[in-house]
Amino acid sequence: MALYEHVFLARQDMSAQQVDALVEQYKGVLEANGGKVGRVENWGLKSLTYRIKKNRKAHYALMDIDAPAAAVHEMERQMRINEDVLRYMTIAVEKHEEGASAMMQKRDRDDRPRRDGDDRGPRREFGDRPPRREFGDRPPREGGFERAPRPDRGPREDRA
Repeated sequence: MALYEHVFLARQDMSAQQVDALVEQYKGVLEANGGKVGRVENWGLKSLTYRIKKNRKAHYALMDIDAPAAAVHEMERQMRINEDVLRYMTIAVEKHEEGASAMMQKRDRDDRPRRDGDDRGPRREFGDRPPRREFGDRPPREGGFERAPRPDRGPREDRA
């Protein structure tokens, strides 16, 4: 039997228990067709990069599968029919990873250093630039929006 990693996205308005029920449903499909499911990870509700079927968020779930290809095809066929599944992807792998996946190992955002100025060094000064001017201290342009002719260029040939 072949080894697969399978990730699917479920609609945002489902509860975590309903997503777990979906996982159990597809686990049953695989086991009925001669396969078995190893590790199952629920990555939770995450924001999508772009909308999928009018959803801005989705529940992510990962399954490590050891099953024949026919069992995986049947599971994917049932996922295509199910309206609660937005997207899915199955990848054949040489061997399953040990331990938690990269999504579960990701550092929490609270562990990152804050960017409110406390942990950064002093503001870098640009020695060759003049100090910034305020919005109102720029003199108005002469002649409306027309630019004055540049002294280093002659008149344009197409307007002469």
